[in-house]
Amino acid sequence: MQNKKHSLEFEKPLLDLEKQLEDLVRSSKDSDLDFTNEIKAIEKKIEQTKRVVYADLSPWQKVQLSRHPNRPYALDYIEKIFTNFEELHGDRLFKDDAAIVGGPAELDGRKVMLIAQQKGRNTEENLKRNFGCPNPEGYRKALRLMKMADRFSLPVISIIDTPGAFPGIGAEERHVAEAIAVNLREMARLQVPILALVIGEGGSGGALGVAVADHIMILENAYYSVIS
Repeated sequence: MQNKKHSLEFEKPLLDLEKQLEDLVRSSKDSDLDFTNEIKAIEKKIEQTKRVVYADLSPWQKVQLSRHPNRPYALDYIEKIFTNFEELHGDRLFKDDAAIVGGPAELDGRKVMLIAQQKGRNTEENLKRNFGCPNPEGYRKALRLMKMADRFSLPVISIIDTPGAFPGIGAEERHVAEAIAVNLREMARLQVPILALVIGEGGSGGALGVAVADHIMILENAYYSVIS
């Protein structure tokens, strides 16, 4: 069910149908009337409407979908796809940055090193994760984990979803541009395979700082941009 609070303008036809379906299901439970045929008809119409709504999206509508609060975030994919994920913290220079998570995990029994940019689901989480905008310590933590992967011959999987690196005064004082530049250089030198996957937003250098890879993939209705 779409979250009405976070619905997009072009999704409104779907929301109206889903509201009708919700009302019918509730009425069916609260009475002795059988609405099975009506429920099936609306479910079919919802599927048809989805195909129409999402068939011919404009570039801006695709950007809106990439930012949709109901879209799965990095930790959602990690929970469903990987096993034995052990998150590691800190850059060993300043502090931990919750906008980037990472650590060893297993994929189909093979050990890998995960690096992932993570947004928040609510105000509290967004403040903790800085709305998915990493600080320099996030990029330095990512590099620390990638160098660890290189030492232990672990493939690196980088999951990208950020509007861009954090542009605040503190980030500039701690040299965020330098941190990203060092990552670009060092990732190019790693001997282990690197796979990068853009799952939502791929905002400029904020994305590129963890995306120098042997193979880059991007999901449908996601984007990779040269500027935030």
